[in-house]
Amino acid sequence: MIQTHGLEDTLEVLADRPVALITVNRKLDRDYSDGMDVIKGIKADPRFAEIPVMLITNYDEHQQAAMDIGAVRGFGKLAVNHPDTAALLEPYLGTPKSAPSY
Repeated sequence: MIQTHGLEDTLEVLADRPVALITVNRKLDRDYSDGMDVIKGIKADPRFAEIPVMLITNYDEHQQAAMDIGAVRGFGKLAVNHPDTAALLEPYLGTPKSAPSY
């Protein structure tokens, strides 16, 4: 996992290394700015426009707004450990490996 804090550093990281999926919080931790602006910036850059981007929010209307600007359906923080979330991520990240049992 790689963490960035806004559009500028996100684009810098993407230029340096390939990623399979980008997840963006609805409100960014650093300054509570709008994650939708990050999605718009990624999708506007032809170098990265094809990388799938998911918005992390519990609100359906924000999910729809993100999909309207080119994101794929994301998930909410409340659903992070839900089996449906693993199924949502599987097409982009593959099947999660089971934890070893001892």
